[in-house]
Amino acid sequence: MSSGDVGLTIEGPLARITLDQPARHNAMSLAMWRRLPDRVEAAINDPNVRVILVTGAGERAFCAGADISEFGTNRSGPEAATAYDHIVDVGLEALRGAAKPTVAAIKGICFGGGLEIALCCDLRLASASARFRLPAARLGLGYAHENVSLLVDRIGPAATAEIVFTAGILGAEEGRSVGIVQRVFADATFADDVESYVASITANAPLVLQAAKRSLLELAKPLGQRDVGAVAAAVAACVASQDYNEGQAAFRERREPRFRGR
Repeated sequence: MSSGDVGLTIEGPLARITLDQPARHNAMSLAMWRRLPDRVEAAINDPNVRVILVTGAGERAFCAGADISEFGTNRSGPEAATAYDHIVDVGLEALRGAAKPTVAAIKGICFGGGLEIALCCDLRLASASARFRLPAARLGLGYAHENVSLLVDRIGPAATAEIVFTAGILGAEEGRSVGIVQRVFADATFADDVESYVASITANAPLVLQAAKRSLLELAKPLGQRDVGAVAAAVAACVASQDYNEGQAAFRERREPRFRGR
């Protein structure tokens, strides 16, 4: 029985979370779903991390979705399916609610639960050969309200309906046209392009990134549940920081700022 892993490496301001089961196109086993929240939490708690990058191991896939080979054991009846889905929801929510910016780097297959993982990230970058699909309708698998809501929030109701109803495969440019991804890079330069893109984020003031992320998280909530005060406090912390002074000094001196997150 496969299990796979969710790896975490931290390189200065960048935390890299890797979905790692390449023999099965990085399909998410139950053990991997359980591990995902811990990896996200570790990245958030590291004070040096400014951005979390989510990738798939190998060259063929970001993630093919849930590991269907486990369904006979782990989703064998209504109660088991409910327990399984709860573990998946916890993993997705950990990523969607991350307090720091998240970016998905997508090569090859990005299907089912893999697409949900990608959509839980703030930004999505795709290689030209990336492919997207929600095959639930071809598997007889009901698509939960929370999952439909995630799609609608990210790409709108019409695109959601088409993707779910047809269970068809979208190429990278089609994915960009409906809003699944923000950028498409050539396969040959994908790794370098992703590194450059992420570096353009990590070079910025960490407190500003976190304040903006907090605002995005609050805006995703119903109007009456938004903690606008918390966003205001995060913005005020930016103005009171040493980084605010450093940013102004760097501008005056026409040099790159050296932000420290304080």
